[in-house]
Amino acid sequence: MTQKIPSSKVVIREDGKFLEKDITEYFKGKKVVAFALPGAFTPTCSNYHVPAYEEEYENLKTLGIDEVYCISMNDPFVVAKWKEISGANKIKFIPDGNGNFTKDMNMISDRSASGMGPRSFRYSMYVDNGNIIKIFKDEDGKFDVSDPKTMIKFLKETS
Repeated sequence: MTQKIPSSKVVIREDGKFLEKDITEYFKGKKVVAFALPGAFTPTCSNYHVPAYEEEYENLKTLGIDEVYCISMNDPFVVAKWKEISGANKIKFIPDGNGNFTKDMNMISDRSASGMGPRSFRYSMYVDNGNIIKIFKDEDGKFDVSDPKTMIKFLKETS
């Protein structure tokens, strides 16, 4: 049975206002690669994860992907500033500051030992019209399988 994207509420900022949006809206009628990570401005996320997906964006598009999303358990202000500083302009960033989506995906990781509290596991997923086809989940502290090269290999093997 295919798992569906949970109907989770995320809070975004648009035109200077906070808006609550159902995250499923991002996935309707599209083939999406989404990757989630522990937090904005963290070394692996900022130096490797985001730049790698930005670099591979066109390769993912040629494999039929409509959008690439970065989901971070940070508030909309932090995510907006991180996007700006990252230089990423192809991938789209989705804030999950309250962790609703991360909780609904059963992807909460306890990062209390590093002072970060509850955060997201690092993972990537291929989603077709709201149906999760494949998830690549890294173990805590690792960046082994949620990278774009692993996703590209999967997409090539299944196309």
